[in-house]
Amino acid sequence: MVLDKLKSLRTEKGLSCKQVADLVGISKEYYWMIENGKRRLNYELAVKIAQVFDTSPDDIFLDRELTYSEQKVSSLTTQSP
Repeated sequence: MVLDKLKSLRTEKGLSCKQVADLVGISKEYYWMIENGKRRLNYELAVKIAQVFDTSPDDIFLDRELTYSEQKVSSLTTQSP
């Protein structure tokens, strides 16, 4: 799950929610809500969070399983009989 990856990255780096929040310029509560799926974030904030973890926003926030499933459905519906 996407949010599990965000928490895993944070704990692997040994950072608290407050430390990440301070690095990206938001409150600890707001970061906690993002990590727990209670708040959405804009692309600019996703980029800042990804920079903390030396990765891209897609690597953290893109649900590749869902994207793959959507591509399969799309290819099935666009095929002609």
